[in-house]
Amino acid sequence: MTPSTLGLRVQEERGPDQTIARLSTARTAFVGRTLRGPVNRPVAVRSFAEFQHAFGGLWQPSRLSYAVEQFFDNGGGEALIVRVVNGARAPTLTLRAGAGALTLWAASPGTREFLRASVDYDNIPAGDVARFNLTVQRLRMQGGNHVEDQEIFPQVSMSRDHERHIAQVLAQSELVRLRGDLPTERPDSTVHAAGSAGAGYVSSNSDGDDGAPLTDYDVIGSKIERTGLFALEECDHFNLLCIPPPSRTEDVGLPVLLVAERYCKERGALLIVDPPYAWHTADDALLALRDFPLQSENALMYFPRVLAHDKLRGHFESFAPCGAVAGMLARSDEARPIWGEMRIDESVLRPGFRPVCLVPEDRRARLLRRGVNTLQAVRSVGRPGAKPRTLAAGSAGTQDWQNLASRRLALFIVNSIERGTRWVIAAEPGPETAHLVTAQVRAFFEELHEAGAFGSRRREESFYVVCDRRRGAPGEFHFLIGFAAVRPMEFHGYRIAHSASGTKVQPASLTRATLAEFCPEELDWVDKLAIQLEPP
Repeated sequence: MTPSTLGLRVQEERGPDQTIARLSTARTAFVGRTLRGPVNRPVAVRSFAEFQHAFGGLWQPSRLSYAVEQFFDNGGGEALIVRVVNGARAPTLTLRAGAGALTLWAASPGTREFLRASVDYDNIPAGDVARFNLTVQRLRMQGGNHVEDQEIFPQVSMSRDHERHIAQVLAQSELVRLRGDLPTERPDSTVHAAGSAGAGYVSSNSDGDDGAPLTDYDVIGSKIERTGLFALEECDHFNLLCIPPPSRTEDVGLPVLLVAERYCKERGALLIVDPPYAWHTADDALLALRDFPLQSENALMYFPRVLAHDKLRGHFESFAPCGAVAGMLARSDEARPIWGEMRIDESVLRPGFRPVCLVPEDRRARLLRRGVNTLQAVRSVGRPGAKPRTLAAGSAGTQDWQNLASRRLALFIVNSIERGTRWVIAAEPGPETAHLVTAQVRAFFEELHEAGAFGSRRREESFYVVCDRRRGAPGEFHFLIGFAAVRPMEFHGYRIAHSASGTKVQPASLTRATLAEFCPEELDWVDKLAIQLEPP
């Protein structure tokens, strides 16, 4: 159980007697401005209809809303939405209470948070002047009757020593919070005077504010307070991160990209970087890439921007492609396993979307050498065998991580194993735990080997797992994993350290000294393969 904004979040951890689950590969996080919804709290949605319900749908100042629509239109399956605001204010709702008033305010800020409340005394004893029943509803539009959400709080009390004191009860509400001091009397009943006409309601005031456009600091947020993109600390995992630009003609600030890239590295995810607005042609992009400040194995880019129909304006408009790209990758993962190589000529948008400019074949090849992939409206018949790249292409990084498919496979393996072995935090350290972890991780690797994740390599050439069999501190466990690199006889190694304070995953090389200390019986196959061992 872990704390959350609503109290406790309970999730099941897999144990040593269960296989390691394969995590999703295209769970996409979006961070930015929305019309309404909870702030600095990741909310999972599986369709654009769910996004509309929680965050209000399309809104011109929100490029995120269009990116989410394009994500689902291009094949996306699950999105995590983090709403960020800059000075937004929640509307209030005032209930008369004798000579005073009980003031509530919406839990979510914005001008489109339309609430109404009803108070009645049904089933309240005549002599009880402290208790009442409260109903709060969120409406699709002010003054309408289409109820989107409703919360009912029966038998709440104005008495502070009552177990259902109004302040304690509303602390768990998704719709409202208390504001200001409590009145001395309970709220007046809002039931119609005629009685037969049904309950009466009091509507929220028109004092909400959507706030100003987001700054870089708003989007970055605070890791300590878990705001901005660091609100994603509340979610278990994500694979892709999209930060749509603040407006149609503006780009995401460089500080945001640098912090987001570093955060993706920590979380085992990839940042989708949008091509700048000024890159109107492939030649513009090639010229600007000479000084482009971000080269990273944890980021990817597709060029150019996309033309899509803006349902609010009624015409086609240019959009940053991050949402469409994430949806396209999710669609590709549905068609083939993540280790099945995606070709560059399969970067095809769904009908209704098209690139803003055509990219000649020679320019496409030059962009690819710089780590920039090309979006297409139809399949290409040129240049067979080209594979999508990360933004590490052209840098001094590991050659394998320049290949997008290889990088995504590595993150998938490491994230799945890290997540599936967290049970060791509560286990007694020692040889038995090491044996269970080894068997569990080997079984996971063997399933991938059978499925063809490591190509035609033999099992002993495809992976290894080495556990620390010494007794460590309670709640602390270390082990090494490795899996085949593209070049024969090479492995990508990682050290995974579980402890009560959290989990750390770091790249590591398997040295003879480390192997002899952890598990000396593994030395035979190292000698047999003649692996080049280097210091970590």
